[in-house]
Amino acid sequence: MKKTELPYLEFKIVKGRQYIYFRLDRGGKVTRVRLPSNPESEEFAREYWAIRSGRSRRTCKTTWENLIVAYYQSPAFRNKAKGTQQNYRRHCEVIREKNGDKDMTRFRRKDALKVQDALQDTWSKANERLAVLSILCKFAVDLEWIDRNPVVDIPKLTGGEYEPWPDDKLAAYERYCDRNNLTTARTIYELCVGTGQRIGDCVNMEWSDFDGEFMDVVQDKTGTKLSIYCPARLQAYLASLPKAGRHILAKNLTAPIAKRAAQKAVEDVRRVLGLMDGPNRLVPHGWRYTAAVQLSDAGCSDDEVQAVTGHKTTEMVRKYRAKRDQRAASKRAQEKRSR
Repeated sequence: MKKTELPYLEFKIVKGRQYIYFRLDRGGKVTRVRLPSNPESEEFAREYWAIRSGRSRRTCKTTWENLIVAYYQSPAFRNKAKGTQQNYRRHCEVIREKNGDKDMTRFRRKDALKVQDALQDTWSKANERLAVLSILCKFAVDLEWIDRNPVVDIPKLTGGEYEPWPDDKLAAYERYCDRNNLTTARTIYELCVGTGQRIGDCVNMEWSDFDGEFMDVVQDKTGTKLSIYCPARLQAYLASLPKAGRHILAKNLTAPIAKRAAQKAVEDVRRVLGLMDGPNRLVPHGWRYTAAVQLSDAGCSDDEVQAVTGHKTTEMVRKYRAKRDQRAASKRAQEKRSR
């Protein structure tokens, strides 16, 4: 049976391999169903005529649900750090909830742009969602479900840079936590500012990691191992905390609170202080910047700041310093002019 003898067939060559699809175009709405690869086989004929006669009841194998399940089981996912897996799962589960039974092979670039547009008010979340969609689509290419990744090269949204918290906002946060006995929110704050680490890394800190002076950390994002000297303020704060379990931020005797629970504790305070949205928006990742700026203001070199924050390069450290140096330089210049 030659391929030209039957209508509605579409042939594609991908990486030297031929794929055959039953293609039907009704008013611009194109439907494709993949057929067996041998057009002369009995299986091919049976499926072709079942589709053409309307008797086909094929179950779609290329749904988002099946793709996400397969991705969770892949080395590409399993070899990720625990924190990265959790972050990817959050986005994957939203995708699965909304589109689980849909055929992902029909996902187009315009659909990815719609996702980005819907999340544009939270630009960092939009960028993360598209990054996960791109990973899933690349995995679908590897499975030979689709020919190309439709999400590739979509520009990221920008919504400004994370900013260090001004001193008055830091003080306001501390006062609110103390007045309302918000120990969890205050402890997260002290650990983040005191060690210069991300919330996820602070959540995983155990009492055994702290020897009274140094805090041992393995950064979840980079895998970098650090031993960070804690400033006197943080040492005193930790000494005052009761031990409720293995972890400093303990959920029970053996497990820490979830990263999302930690974020929620901070969000509750930010919301009261008017720091969640609008021009006054400040995020907890800014505490990492706050630590770097405080170190820089104290006269620390780029290498010394990097030894605390654990950045892979000094580029970001120089970025912190450049803003601070410009501000200080402008003051010196204007004061000279006023003499």
